[in-house]
Amino acid sequence: MRAPVPPPLKRFIWDIQSMVELAESEREILVIGRDLMARLVASDDWLPEDFAVPDETQYQQYLLYGDGLERFSVVSTVFHGGQTMPVCQDRVWEIRGLLRGSMGAQHFLWEPGSAPRPKGDAKLVKSGSVDVVSPKNGEAMQLSNALAESVSISIHVYGGDIGKILRHALDADGTAHAFIPSYANPVASPAYDIWSIQTEICD
Repeated sequence: MRAPVPPPLKRFIWDIQSMVELAESEREILVIGRDLMARLVASDDWLPEDFAVPDETQYQQYLLYGDGLERFSVVSTVFHGGQTMPVCQDRVWEIRGLLRGSMGAQHFLWEPGSAPRPKGDAKLVKSGSVDVVSPKNGEAMQLSNALAESVSISIHVYGGDIGKILRHALDADGTAHAFIPSYANPVASPAYDIWSIQTEICD
């Protein structure tokens, strides 16, 4: 029998779902969501091992929960030592928290036909840090594992099912490569469903 959804994740998904239903703007989602994510990644003892397995060839993304109406998805991204994600621009908002390890994070501004331009300095972020990205600002993002021999894991909430949304990976000259990411969930470890989330939550 599969283990129940971890209580911190259940509470987080419950709160994110309520926020998405009630928020009146993307800005409100990002402001409130940042606080919810900070609470989730403040502790690194809840993520099931099945959603934290690295791969030596490329970073892995595991779907933890997908909203039935595809308003948001909760994903863990697992980086093996030294792995880097391409510069990506998504069509949906994103809230990201670093659960484990240390990462380099660089924001970019990009418009089709131009090279991505760094927005501010690259940052070295550690576990517990939270960041947000809005497509309305033309933002793109690149993450890299700052640890050469250890795994780093980030938790993401995307404003849609990121496994079905066309993303753009950007070269240094601005050439965009469209792709749709796939989830690494093994057959025995699918995402949690609404029935496991809609159970009693005790604060």
